[in-house]
Amino acid sequence: MARAHRRPVGTLAPATITDPAYRGGRWPAADSLAAVASETRAGLHLSSLLGSALLAPSGEAVGKVDDLIARLRAGDYPLVTGLVGAVGGRRVFVPMERVTSLQPSGVVLRAAEVDLRPFERREGEVLLRQDILGHRLIDVAHTELVRAWDVELRPTGEGWILLCLDTRRPSRLFGLLSRGAGNACEDWGSFEPLVGHAPSFSSRMRLGRLTRLKPAQLADLLEDASRQEGSELLEAVHTDPELEADVFEELDPDLATRLLGDKTDAEVAEVLARMRPDDAADALADLPQGRREPILERLPPGTRAKVVTLLGFNSTSAGGLMNLELVTCPADGLVSDALRAVHRAEHVEIPAQTSVHLLADDGAFIGVIPVVTLLHADPETALVDLVDRDSVRVGPQTDVVDVALLMADYNLLTVPVVDPEDRLLGIVTVDDILEATIPDDWRRREPAPRPEGEPAHQQPSLPG
Repeated sequence: MARAHRRPVGTLAPATITDPAYRGGRWPAADSLAAVASETRAGLHLSSLLGSALLAPSGEAVGKVDDLIARLRAGDYPLVTGLVGAVGGRRVFVPMERVTSLQPSGVVLRAAEVDLRPFERREGEVLLRQDILGHRLIDVAHTELVRAWDVELRPTGEGWILLCLDTRRPSRLFGLLSRGAGNACEDWGSFEPLVGHAPSFSSRMRLGRLTRLKPAQLADLLEDASRQEGSELLEAVHTDPELEADVFEELDPDLATRLLGDKTDAEVAEVLARMRPDDAADALADLPQGRREPILERLPPGTRAKVVTLLGFNSTSAGGLMNLELVTCPADGLVSDALRAVHRAEHVEIPAQTSVHLLADDGAFIGVIPVVTLLHADPETALVDLVDRDSVRVGPQTDVVDVALLMADYNLLTVPVVDPEDRLLGIVTVDDILEATIPDDWRRREPAPRPEGEPAHQQPSLPG
């Protein structure tokens, strides 16, 4: 439904106007907001506009500014499309086409008539006071949640735009406590808002910059987010199922359990099916006993078999940590055969692709050849001439600390896990060992503060 001005409202007591642009009892005529840009070249802060008077051309106040509305645009600054006015106890929409001047001392309308129908928010709209002011946004450049304490608007040829955010905490106790850390004008292009308005979600995520972040960075954001912020972040990563699985692999186990607990069995199975089997087994083991079997039944047969195998081992042992997806090659092969096997192993995690494991005809484990060794060798060289038959190996019950010490002593990126008959069960990779052995309090350390005076972002530049 179009928001048109159809019904006039009664006027309130005349406002006292001190703005220098208000001369001779009226505002200067202007066909667009760009015509008054010279009066606000430095821009306006949202905080200075909220609560200011809505003025008829005669100078009489007909209401107050309750909020400003902006439309997000791909690759550009958000454009202010209107404002929400408080008129006679109602919140009404005033399009920017009906605004002659935007000043802290008052917002002057082209006519005294205002459409009194209640304001209804539309898809893709961002309310600057309700959604941005005092709320946290994702600082994509620094991968952290930052609170916006004010918003700076600038006039351009196409209208007013949201240029930057003031992330400095306001001074407190009448100025006795100074402003907190932050910057007075951080470029809007560095941020992703968390609005929490469901109808606007799809349009905002199409413009999102979250795809620049790695799964571990998104996991860090989720761990720092409130429930509402986390819900929107999780909904964003859910649009990419592979990314969602990668993020769950990086999450703190307690948070992952809570987030998976909010999903149905079918939804949990969809996430686990895309995770590495060892991570999926850990996540499933952390869920309530009554949910494990129904979720297992919904997993693809191949994934289910791997997860069941891993659940049979202690999570702090080599068997509970091992990766079942690795690169193998028959012992009678050549270097060229092994390199082709690595090339085909696109589904195998990168750390597990650093070594090729030779197997005898009966499946017995013979030894390991580092991929670097293969790259330096002649393609026609027999693998048995390169293999280390005395490769370090561990049993599935070996404690992860012992595995870590072996990897450190022998400078290994992977360690094979074998059964009593010396058959290869899987491998433990260095990234999994680091994750399992790094103390929890290391993970909770605050990031190093930014040097004082160092700009957090590049300064925003006006279009045109």
